[in-house]
Amino acid sequence: MNQVEKYLAKAAGLEKVEAGEDITVKVDLVIAHDVTGPMAVEQFKKIGVDQVFDSQKVVFVVDHIIPAATSEAKALHNVLKKFSQDYGVKVYDKCDGVIHQVVAEKHRLSRGSILMGADSHTCTAGAYGAIAIPVGATELAATMATGTLDLEVPETYELRIEGKLSPGVYAKDVILHLIGHFGTGGFTDKAVIYSGSLIENLTLDDKMTISNMGIEMGTMISYFAGENEPVGVVKEVFTFKAEEIPASVACPPNPGNVSKVTDIAGTKITQVVIGSCTNGRLSDMKIAAEVLKDHQVAEAVTLLVIPASTSIAQEMEDQGITRIIRQAGGIVTSPGCGPCFGAHMGLLAEGDVAVSTTNRNFPGRMGHRNGMVYLASPRLAAESAIAGKIVAPGTIAALGEVD
Repeated sequence: MNQVEKYLAKAAGLEKVEAGEDITVKVDLVIAHDVTGPMAVEQFKKIGVDQVFDSQKVVFVVDHIIPAATSEAKALHNVLKKFSQDYGVKVYDKCDGVIHQVVAEKHRLSRGSILMGADSHTCTAGAYGAIAIPVGATELAATMATGTLDLEVPETYELRIEGKLSPGVYAKDVILHLIGHFGTGGFTDKAVIYSGSLIENLTLDDKMTISNMGIEMGTMISYFAGENEPVGVVKEVFTFKAEEIPASVACPPNPGNVSKVTDIAGTKITQVVIGSCTNGRLSDMKIAAEVLKDHQVAEAVTLLVIPASTSIAQEMEDQGITRIIRQAGGIVTSPGCGPCFGAHMGLLAEGDVAVSTTNRNFPGRMGHRNGMVYLASPRLAAESAIAGKIVAPGTIAALGEVD
């Protein structure tokens, strides 16, 4: 068995499992947000039970539309608050942060634990070794009642990346490069294990960026190999050289349409978004601030910076990062999903062109269907905000000057 199969077998109480086998696993944590959570609550009530399987293992995070942009959004918040009162589950509802960051900070699971979430980017938790599985609201409701999940053991593939990244190339470029290589359906309903010398030396922040966007290749489980633990037998191994990965951009209309930044440099932009569950961590903010320091955002560009949690926002304040961004002409918002989800706080109009560190750029994802979204690293996004057009890292701040 490989590492993923080993932990699935453990959770199912079995000696071993193999791809294609139907199993039932015990779940260690169930999570949902203010869009999927209320739907799960509605389905849960139809089951007819009077308690969740474990009130300490069910968590809701209000992050997608907070502060509420409409009265309908506020009603969704209220559904979760009422459920919390009735069933004793935890709700984070004061702009505490984006669900995947909040879970990493407040409810981080040990390696091999089973995390089930009603959000496609639940796979983020694979960065710290959780077996993180995205599901729909109906499945989530059933697990809230039983504490178990029925699933088919997926085929597992290993993506091995060796070497060191070139200056100006970051974890975001790694995952964009992989998505561009395999396509948005390359690993649909499969498991992926990331390994290799590059992976071993990445920070947790970097691993979360890569794991977060595993779903953009279709992966069911996006998992980082444990140190000093063999990956095990997988369906196939793909090997990449880190130094061959370029600074990359995912161009419209989807995350699989990836180009080298040098091929699209010069594209004029009107908005830049730095943040989200993909790149809203402190290390991302430090990179952006180092670029923005002593510079001004281009007149035609709106720069939105969205921390992934209140703890990150506080660190930004304490370290002077927020001040640098505001002095450069950027707007720092409260933590949340905001424009990434396309609900509020910075939507695009027809004809707008944005560079964003978020994870999706489908038509209409961030506003008008004819708005254009290019996905990139925080470094590339910050430099482009100053230039007023897409530029390669090193155009505004010399490579080597920014970590």
